[in-house]
Amino acid sequence: MTTFRDAAMGFDMVANAGKGRQFFATRRVRLGDATPQGRLRLDAIARYLQDVANDDSRSADWSDPHWWVVRRTVVDIIRFPKYLEEILLTTWCGGLGSHWAERRTTISTLDGETLVEAAALWVHVDEATLQPSRVPQDIADDLAVSSAGRKIGARLLLKPQSFATGADVSAWPLRFSDFDAVGHMNNAAYWEVLEESMTTRRDLRDGMRAVMEHVVQVEPGQELQREIHDTADGVSVQLAVNNNIHAAAWMGVIA
Repeated sequence: MTTFRDAAMGFDMVANAGKGRQFFATRRVRLGDATPQGRLRLDAIARYLQDVANDDSRSADWSDPHWWVVRRTVVDIIRFPKYLEEILLTTWCGGLGSHWAERRTTISTLDGETLVEAAALWVHVDEATLQPSRVPQDIADDLAVSSAGRKIGARLLLKPQSFATGADVSAWPLRFSDFDAVGHMNNAAYWEVLEESMTTRRDLRDGMRAVMEHVVQVEPGQELQREIHDTADGVSVQLAVNNNIHAAAWMGVIA
């Protein structure tokens, strides 16, 4: 079976075609988003990506700006933003499918230094059932130019698997603040699992890739188990409920 590392490193982070719809937002790295050393945390990056996506879709005046859920996020860190640094987020569509779209986002300094590249696969869902539904035509038309005709699928990169002997298995307690207005564990909360592992992997800083993939949503009251396989090549993580995988993640140095 393909390892998490091989699958993650095989992902193609497409360049900005520089045409069609582009959305820009600035923000400053605040105290609650930074580590004691002043580095922007991974969960804060995920929240920034989520917020700029929401701001863009609302600004676009689409017929359905709300009912999208994240399936996967890939983040390449060239350099972590720092406490009080002002940053620019530029977001556009990098690819389209029948029921989903890839949102590419670049985080840079105001003078143009690229800090973070991200690609998030967002699935359009039915408001009543929360099941995947076709991307509305007005949205597809709006995104077609910036995606440059690139078609994408929604298959999992990180296939659930049995880690090698030596994996660390422990409970991951859920908090009330982990859940959002939809009633599920928020996308950014999953990234705290990887952020926790960063404390023991000083080599994973600038020049790293991280992937978070959501298989089944985590609901309030569930007991979440964390399984970590930490190797020289990176950190692989699976989150499970009753031995069923709900999310998978990997982070390591970009080759």
